Amino acid sequence: MSDYDTVSAEVEHEEEIPEDHPRYQDLITRHRIEKGVEKGITHLQGMHAEGRGSAFDYLLGEETIPSANDAERAAAAQLLLADHPVLSINGNVAALVPAEMVALADATGADLEVNLFNRTPERLTAIAEHLREHGADDVKGLEADARIPNLDHKRSKVDAEGIYEADVVLVPLEDGDRAEALDEMGKTEIVIDLNPLSRSPQVADVPIVDNIIRAVPAITEHARELADADDDELQAIIDDFDRERALEAAEERIRSGDL
Repeated sequence: MSDYDTVSAEVEHEEEIPEDHPRYQDLITRHRIEKGVEKGITHLQGMHAEGRGSAFDYLLGEETIPSANDAERAAAAQLLLADHPVLSINGNVAALVPAEMVALADATGADLEVNLFNRTPERLTAIAEHLREHGADDVKGLEADARIPNLDHKRSKVDAEGIYEADVVLVPLEDGDRAEALDEMGKTEIVIDLNPLSRSPQVADVPIVDNIIRAVPAITEHARELADADDDELQAIIDDFDRERALEAAEERIRSGDL
């Protein structure tokens, strides 16, 4: 048995995971989810959700495919052109990319809002504090004084001045029913999901089929590159993006990719 076969079970800190490990990104992801559960940020069910995503990422070759990069650029343009962009954060997102979400909010002028299915005051507080530890100044979602129509569970709770009023919402790792409800409200939705066939990317205006640990930094990089673009240039990027083609390209890669 090689050292690579046991590394994920032995490390206490992600810095101990060798960057040349063939499954480096997967090990980093698993480690962050485990630490999120220990910290009270991530629900145990999030570990199962991450496992499903990991399987799809393996089929994608654990890399950002060209169609995903195009979607990430379109997402950056949407956030920059928005009047009121909001980045929705659940437990897995907070555990996996807290500093990266803060950086994306800074690059696009977006608000950060915590939204949870398994919603408790303790988890809300833990996630908000975790985001502040990674540089966030203001975190919405703690009051949740508005509701998304046609949803019965706690994920319908949102801030009136956050997701409820937003025109563009980034909803990574999102439940399909909530994505559909946001779509019915007329929101422009950007979804990050490794399964192109799930409901969330199917209803999204910009479906990004990529691992969130690659996707969020990529959107931020595109946003910084487009910071000086005028509205016409941003709109042209949005208009050139073909959501159906992006979903088809991701599905084709999963079904026939060379592993």
